Amino acid sequence: MLRVTESGLYCDAGDFFIDPWRPVARAVVTHAHSDHLTWGCGSYLVSDRGVGVSRERLGQYADRVEGMPFGEVRTINGVRISMFPAGHILGSAQVRLELNGEVWVASGDYKTDPDPTCDAWEPVRCHTFITESTFGLPIYRWPAPRDVFAGINAWWHENVAAGRTSLLFGYGLGKAQRLLAGLDPSIGPILVHGAVDRMTALYREAGVDLPPTEYATAQRGLSTGAMIVAPPSADGSAWARKFGPNSTAFASGWMLVRGARRRRSVDRGFTLSDHVDWPQLLGAIDATGAERVLVTHGFTGPVVRWLRDKGLQADALATRYEGERDDASEPASDATGASPDVAGDTSAGVQ
Repeated sequence: MLRVTESGLYCDAGDFFIDPWRPVARAVVTHAHSDHLTWGCGSYLVSDRGVGVSRERLGQYADRVEGMPFGEVRTINGVRISMFPAGHILGSAQVRLELNGEVWVASGDYKTDPDPTCDAWEPVRCHTFITESTFGLPIYRWPAPRDVFAGINAWWHENVAAGRTSLLFGYGLGKAQRLLAGLDPSIGPILVHGAVDRMTALYREAGVDLPPTEYATAQRGLSTGAMIVAPPSADGSAWARKFGPNSTAFASGWMLVRGARRRRSVDRGFTLSDHVDWPQLLGAIDATGAERVLVTHGFTGPVVRWLRDKGLQADALATRYEGERDDASEPASDATGASPDVAGDTSAGVQ
């Protein structure tokens, strides 16, 4: 039902793309991160919960965005399309396609951990499941989010006692808002970088409950006990240095690995991901009941081998999605909106 083209995952029968990496006439989009939401498409269909952040990211193309509620069915050229929560960020969706009784689901990015800032992931039964595998290795097993946030707030307390500002880095869309939701505002003022501030306002407009925040100015940032949430690109910048004595931390799934913490050169690393870990990935696949699984972006090989050993049809699928990176605020794009290929993905035919 879907096949890989030079522009992305294409549905011939419906004449539309899912998360294309080049501009196309009609795009069905799982979520608003830049490796899934490409500038310049003729139209965009997203979940209604994701309309605000998608329009913000698309700028001049904002008027081309249309939303549909989770669970609603829309038919395009005979293909029945519906969306279900993916639990990744605000508005993130799994896309369900049905044609002549056959059902495919494209997961986009997803997680099954609880997160008060977005709709919880729902299993969707299907014949073929296209899944991400950003953290598709057995070593990736996330600690409980409540324990992670307890550690973040304890680190903040320590910095207040030492007279340091706390700089906490997380992606400006999704991760930053999840971090804000877990902070204890009784510890001190919470300030945000401009990129985080814009997205946080959209989360609030969507009804997400977040603690009070202020725009991070140099004067306010020097306040005793301030916590500043910023995108990773701000780490080590002139902007960050203006806040005086500080302690830095980065929140990401990659922080589970000691080498990743060293590469980031931050004082603390907190393991918090908006993607499934190994047991969640396998559990999610099992919950779909899929007979065929196509695995993309991340550690595709180990996942494919494990699934084949369990008797499923499984193949790696070459795409240009990047998942969660530890070296930038968001996956980089070239002038066409396409992201670089990810090492580890190998081609697989998709019909």
